[in-house]
Amino acid sequence: MAHLSSPTVIAPGIGLLTADNPSEMTLDGTNSYLLFDPALTQLEPETPVVLIDPGPEHEEHLQSLAQFEIQLVLITHRHADHTGGIDRLRELTGAPVRAKLAEYSRDAPVLEDHEVINAAGTRIQVHFTPGHTSDSVCFTVEDSRLFTGDTVLGRGTTILEHPDGTLADYLDSLHRLLALPEMSLHPAHGQQHVTSHQLLRAYLEHRESRLEQVRAALQKLGKAGADVTPADLLEIVYPDLDPRLVGAASHSLEAQLHYLASNR
Repeated sequence: MAHLSSPTVIAPGIGLLTADNPSEMTLDGTNSYLLFDPALTQLEPETPVVLIDPGPEHEEHLQSLAQFEIQLVLITHRHADHTGGIDRLRELTGAPVRAKLAEYSRDAPVLEDHEVINAAGTRIQVHFTPGHTSDSVCFTVEDSRLFTGDTVLGRGTTILEHPDGTLADYLDSLHRLLALPEMSLHPAHGQQHVTSHQLLRAYLEHRESRLEQVRAALQKLGKAGADVTPADLLEIVYPDLDPRLVGAASHSLEAQLHYLASNR
């Protein structure tokens, strides 16, 4: 029998359990959120919950989540550190799974943009936010809490998995989230944030700054964007880059070059 971990209740109606899969890409690990009736004073075994992201196929993590009466599983996007545990958790609980993509949904329809889900005593609204991936989704809960998946992280910035994720889509998604009321922000990796707008603005500023760096690098190289590869730009735009992050940085550079070529 796997050792069972107890989620931390971080706010009324929100439990957090972080998977033991830390890395340079997942930070401290994947955050799985258990949403429950905020009128309840405690999150106890067999409490009805909605789960956002089961995380990887990690037995201890999944067994710990399965202590609760999971009425529904929601997926923020397709990456394995968020979806790897879907089928094992379904074996343990039988809970239906909803994602933007049918291949990650189980016994339930795909998510629809703007739809409202009422389950486990809580109200959840779906917001399509492509950019990190084309199927990225965020959720607002009770119009006061924003769950961002990998669209916005607890620290650092996210990658754009070009060509599936595009910078144009990502900028639109950040603006869409900024148009929502100020609320607490809960990412799939890293720490929680009491407010959302400051971090969202910082993300937009970061992307604009990166674009300026790429424009300057292209000018330095004396080339048009169509004649340049990410490898040409890596050392200029990302000096002293951790070798483990070369792939992620290259994806983001591809997205930036595509954006600049499309907006000339």
